[in-house]
Amino acid sequence: MIRPAVDVVVPFAGPDAELEDLLQRLRAIELRSGDTLTVVDNRPGSSDRGEHVVADPEQQSSYHARNTGAARGRAPWLLFIDADVDPQPDILDRYFEPLPDEDVGLLAGGVQDAPLTNNPTRAERYAFDAEQMSQTRTLRAGPWAYAQTANAAVRREAFDQIGGFTDGIRSGGDADLCFRLRVAGWRLDLREHADVIHHNRASTRSFLRQKARHGAGAAWLNSVYPGAFPPRDRRLWLRRLLRELKTAAVLSARGNRDEAADLLFPTLTVWAFELGRFLPNRVK
Repeated sequence: MIRPAVDVVVPFAGPDAELEDLLQRLRAIELRSGDTLTVVDNRPGSSDRGEHVVADPEQQSSYHARNTGAARGRAPWLLFIDADVDPQPDILDRYFEPLPDEDVGLLAGGVQDAPLTNNPTRAERYAFDAEQMSQTRTLRAGPWAYAQTANAAVRREAFDQIGGFTDGIRSGGDADLCFRLRVAGWRLDLREHADVIHHNRASTRSFLRQKARHGAGAAWLNSVYPGAFPPRDRRLWLRRLLRELKTAAVLSARGNRDEAADLLFPTLTVWAFELGRFLPNRVK
């Protein structure tokens, strides 16, 4: 098939061992003439490594890193994927089956949660059941529809027109990019078959910290786009938490601690998100 060239951009901020693993997984992508692959190492003190890894230690923001990676290429399309996903080898071909209309500025690829292992953690089970990375869920958000840049292709003309991602923020940049694209007259389209496998946070601590960061991004988005991400009714959720704490105490007293933790986890996730609204969304 004939398709446009694509610059693949992946922000990275993990340990060295994970960087080597990421590069191995990305090398499985079938590149054609004109395609490029760039991993942007966003860690403090990072340095360029070989052909595909460019350092960007100036600002610890995945959106700043994506802008840096995008500026290295010249292809008419950009594919942004996260470091915690496994792309299909033919993902670039899948994105352009069929070719998008000329007013489409962004293609949202599918994001599938990794299958659960025989002994998944509580956080992994919750994320899998909630389908938290589903593109169809965020694209159905009416006037505030957006795609998650864990897997999204953006037309370079549209990307350059709106100035790329907003620099200096920790979370919410994918929704912000989509809102600005739509204001500029570009459409979003779904490419569910151009999918990746997403690996969720395994520990409760890292999962709740991620939710708090998302909450900070939601508060920032709601300040820039009033009504986009309003806070939940905290009185209602406080009453729910108190009820569940009482039930959990009874379960724990009977020796059912895992059942008690399972009961509390969804509500704790909501509270991590809502309390995260009070955290700064600007990078240090």
